[in-house]
Amino acid sequence: QVQLVESGGGLVQAGGSLRLSCAASISIFSFNRMGWYRQAPGKQRELVARISDIGSPNVADSVKDRFTISRDTARNTVYLQMNNLKPEDTAVYYCNGFRSGGDTNWGQGTQVTVSS
Repeated sequence: QVQLVESGGGLVQAGGSLRLSCAASISIFSFNRMGWYRQAPGKQRELVARISDIGSPNVADSVKDRFTISRDTARNTVYLQMNNLKPEDTAVYYCNGFRSGGDTNWGQGTQVTVSS
């Protein structure tokens, strides 16, 4: 069973930084793409950033000047570096992995709370 385990969330003041990690139980080359989504209370889950199997990143316009997605293939881990955090970034952040054939895996989520 494929597992994605997130870590790195927490409480931070506005303007601070956090780095989220998503460790996969299989090689990340098994995924066509991996990404980070977030869901704030009362809102739909939205894509924040993703990275393709060849390492090409794609970050949502709303955060692209502050967030960076990267990966460590040796550790089968994908990262989301979040800088200059704002209260509106408060959400549960989920790691996602999409494989050919339509299989999608989700992590359990990690809470990010940004205080003003």
